[in-house]
Amino acid sequence: MTSADTATLDQEARISEILQGAVDPHVHSGPSIAPRAVDHLELARELSGAGFSAVVTKDHDYSGVMCAALIKAHHPELTTQVFSGIVLNNVVGGLNPYAVEHTAAMGGKVVWLPTLAAENHLAWEASSDWSHPASTQKIRPASAVPLFDADGAMLPELLDILDVCAATGLALASGHIHVSETRKVFAEAKKRGVERLIFTHPEDIVGASMEDTLEIADMGAQVEHSLAFFVEGSKFRNRSNEELKAYIDLVGPERTILCSDLGQVGTLTPLQGFRKAVETCLDLGYTEAQIKPMVSANAAQVIGLDG
Repeated sequence: MTSADTATLDQEARISEILQGAVDPHVHSGPSIAPRAVDHLELARELSGAGFSAVVTKDHDYSGVMCAALIKAHHPELTTQVFSGIVLNNVVGGLNPYAVEHTAAMGGKVVWLPTLAAENHLAWEASSDWSHPASTQKIRPASAVPLFDADGAMLPELLDILDVCAATGLALASGHIHVSETRKVFAEAKKRGVERLIFTHPEDIVGASMEDTLEIADMGAQVEHSLAFFVEGSKFRNRSNEELKAYIDLVGPERTILCSDLGQVGTLTPLQGFRKAVETCLDLGYTEAQIKPMVSANAAQVIGLDG
């Protein structure tokens, strides 16, 4: 074995060690109306083998809390805890406080504001070359789920949902709404006692500048970066390693979450995305002590796994 081979094995072992106890709070496993490369159970098996502590499955169209409950009940051998949440898109009724309350009651961890049905997302989609792979094949295209009335006031249903988050400890994630909307919703959420806030991928779709990102972090949110946009080998990659470093340095590793946002067909698996991300962070000069919170403790805290 050459010295290069030995170095590679040492690096792989180091990455594996850093990922012990990792948490992926945003992963697109199936079943889903969109094509997925891995289902929730397969994902739990793979991540258990890698020593992950927990995963939160996210589907744009349904709450996965029932799937998570089945996996927990029938696969006690799996060491990765499987959780889910709900995205406030059309299929669940948009701003549906009942659905959010149900998700919390069944052990859900995150409520995402609209993604595919966000007014901002629909405007972004119209100007991009991307479309949801199921929208025109299986179901009607998304229609906008507004958050504010004609006078700019938050809709009562949204305020109700914020109160549910405050009462149950659900984390509130910004989804694909515009950063200007996130600023307003997060400010109101804090007033109403919501303690767990996640700013979803400021690097794409949501129209956030670096200054916006810092402002949202200063409101008390964890800034969640989607590895799908950053790591080499991802078909969604549109950001560089240097841009990842700039985002991390902007708010610090203590306010940064790295999630895979993977699970789609034809790209890296969530685990491959995490391994590549750790390798990239090491290459960028971050220490193990800095990387570990970004792949584990910060996400664990914001979804309520810290006790």
